[in-house]
Amino acid sequence: MQFIDTHAHIYSKKYDSDRDEVIRRSVENGVTKIYMPNVDVESIDAMLEAEHRYPDICIPMMGLHPCDVKKGFEKELYVMEDWLNKRPFVAIGEIGTDLYWDKSLFEEQKEALKIQVNWAKEKELPIVLHCRESIDETIEIIGGLNDEKLTGIFHCFTGSVEQAKRITEMGFLLGIGGVSTFKNGGLDKVLPEIGLDNLVLETDGPYLAPVPHRGKRNSPEYIPLIAQRVGDLTENTLEKVSEITNLNANKVFNRSEL
Repeated sequence: MQFIDTHAHIYSKKYDSDRDEVIRRSVENGVTKIYMPNVDVESIDAMLEAEHRYPDICIPMMGLHPCDVKKGFEKELYVMEDWLNKRPFVAIGEIGTDLYWDKSLFEEQKEALKIQVNWAKEKELPIVLHCRESIDETIEIIGGLNDEKLTGIFHCFTGSVEQAKRITEMGFLLGIGGVSTFKNGGLDKVLPEIGLDNLVLETDGPYLAPVPHRGKRNSPEYIPLIAQRVGDLTENTLEKVSEITNLNANKVFNRSEL
């Protein structure tokens, strides 16, 4: 059985001591692809090095994370746009908004998001969205920019049934990760109402490890635990979860292979 991790920071320094082993165990657990969201200019080299070392597994995106949007963020966007013009990337991400850590730069976050969404439209790439404590705001922004060229993933979805339906009606997928295994994560009420056709799997490693690893470093090798939980909540077999979420991931990233 094969799985795709649509969102993991496998290039993070938290894997520097054992990245080869993590990749090996992930592959042994059936993980065939690990999509890597960029976060800032400093993370680009490490991300591309991971792609170089594991070219059949680790696949890079390009984007500026909202928590890394500072005053003068335009300079970082110039560098990223240059990269996008030099070589292919599968998505614009990780982009979006965040009202959990710092609310003072929300206007800058929105401006950076809009610029990067326009890149996605121009290059016909999907977007991968971060929206911590800002899901309604992000839905509103994307709704105002949405057209037939725009698609992507609301990463680390933890919202309500209503929010999930608004997102899927816009043509976006929900990225489901370790929170689905948490006792009070809330997704036990959402996933039965949404169905597999609107979902992709992710870890967000090294963050948000699923039960029974909660509180420890997350890893792409734990994708089967998330898949099993999704299967339980949607009353589908693990095989069906693998099949449908892989199809969804390949479609959104415009890739035909598993």
